[in-house]
Amino acid sequence: MFQNPEQFAQATKALFEFQLETFNTLTSKAVQGLEQVVQLNMDTAKSGLERNLETGREISQAPDPKAAMAAASARMQNLTNVADYNRQLNLILADIRNEFTRAADAHMAEAKSNLSALIYDVTTNVRPGSENAVEIVKTAIDNAFRGYEQVTKATRDAVAAFEEQLAKAAAAAQQQRAAQSEGQGETRH
Repeated sequence: MFQNPEQFAQATKALFEFQLETFNTLTSKAVQGLEQVVQLNMDTAKSGLERNLETGREISQAPDPKAAMAAASARMQNLTNVADYNRQLNLILADIRNEFTRAADAHMAEAKSNLSALIYDVTTNVRPGSENAVEIVKTAIDNAFRGYEQVTKATRDAVAAFEEQLAKAAAAAQQQRAAQSEGQGETRH
């Protein structure tokens, strides 16, 4: 049992610091993932610009309008870049999710262990008449642990929502590619 208020304050501070460390770790992983997505977007934009410039050169150097239209049409059909982008983005998100899950699970196990030890310390050798103090400490510990679980759950929910939006965007890109392929097939006949 805590012999004085300083011991209680130290235990509460340790739990709070653990929560901050966990939050900082998870935030760092999220920022890392965001950096990877930004880099992917920049690389995709750069390669798209280079392809568009090359297509422009091909069109401008075409010997006749039919060859220019063929060059433009060939570039319009090349939507595999969208699929590559989606694949790379899915890999980044899967990596972020796996790292987050590993970190969250490790911190959760550590938090449960610390919580169990703290509750044991609090409830052993309780002086008569200290039951209210024990309940206050237990409540504070439970609240701190619930706060950690809520942060973990909210972050997992945010990752799941982002992945859902990504899947919708990938499906829309696939539909657009299929529609363009059908449109290209009809104009050739």
